[in-house]
Amino acid sequence: MKPVFLDHNATTFPSKTVVKALANFSAWGNPSSIHQSGQKARSILTQARRQIAKEIGCAPGEVIFTSGGSESNNLAIKGMLDHIIKIGRPKIISSVVEHPSVFNALKDLDENLIEVIRVPVTKEKGFDYEFLEEKLRSENVGLVSVMTANNETGEVFDIDRIVELAKKYGSFVHSDMVQTLGKLPVDLLKTRVDLASFSAHKFYSLKGLGVLFQRKGTPLLREISGGGQERGRRAGTENVLAAVCLGEQIKSLSETKDKVKAIKLLRDLMETRIKSEIGDVEVLCEKRERLSNSSMLFINGVEGETLLMNMDLKGYEISTGAACSSGNPEPSPVLIAMGLTNKEASCSMRLSLGWETTEDEINGFVDTLKEVVKRLRSLT
Repeated sequence: MKPVFLDHNATTFPSKTVVKALANFSAWGNPSSIHQSGQKARSILTQARRQIAKEIGCAPGEVIFTSGGSESNNLAIKGMLDHIIKIGRPKIISSVVEHPSVFNALKDLDENLIEVIRVPVTKEKGFDYEFLEEKLRSENVGLVSVMTANNETGEVFDIDRIVELAKKYGSFVHSDMVQTLGKLPVDLLKTRVDLASFSAHKFYSLKGLGVLFQRKGTPLLREISGGGQERGRRAGTENVLAAVCLGEQIKSLSETKDKVKAIKLLRDLMETRIKSEIGDVEVLCEKRERLSNSSMLFINGVEGETLLMNMDLKGYEISTGAACSSGNPEPSPVLIAMGLTNKEASCSMRLSLGWETTEDEINGFVDTLKEVVKRLRSLT
């Protein structure tokens, strides 16, 4: 049978809208060229930029095209360093559960120039907002970089509260919003972050395109030297094809409320059946706000990687954590940072549903999972 894909937080399949845009695309000129082919590409790139800006609530000039969410995160953080050092606020606050592109970008910074402060996020209490405010009050913090929604646990953080605290004490704010498009409302006019990262392939469009929102007046130095593309903020020929596809796909952003509700019903059905029919199962962050499509489960007595491989052989594609960390034999750093033991974290299973996921697929998945877990538990 066709594999059932339940790993949509890792990537999504291009929508019919995107496939149609691909088929109709013909602007293969370089948008920096002044001849007709180049200007045709420039024109549709400008149109895509305007459409994306309209849907996320910002001005077109505040949209920077990058190669993906990881580059957007790196540009946001490293592009701010010179400024926060100059103003005498050489400290950055982030959380312990950030995506590897944020966590490792901060880890790579020169400790003699920048101090990184990590906000605890625990299994029991979630994000520690009191710790954040205490550090903002007592330290010279130039930048706060906290994700809006976690790609592994699905937990949604109160970014408006984080922004309010940061602005109270004079800090810039960056948020990794890669998991938000099509799952949470996005309005950068209301959410007063200074920088925000997005990725096209998390929203049923193409890989190879990211967006960094840079609010007007926010200082940012380029990380890639070269030509003057993206108003000198990101050198390199723009990925016009991917930008056009995202521009078309993002038109549906305001129509996703019903899809979000439908996915949540399926997710809740799945969790209810798994807890009642398999037993000895825990849902992480169950009592806190989560993305409607996301579920991080711990099935006691079954090692996550073994479960993943067995379910894959049965035609169900799932995950145990961030796709960017696949191949690492160690348990998810996010789960360890939240206070779980290696043994607990090794029993994790991440499920993330998509717009095309059906009730029949979910019921088939749970039926198969019951059989696999029963067999694996009997072996131990």
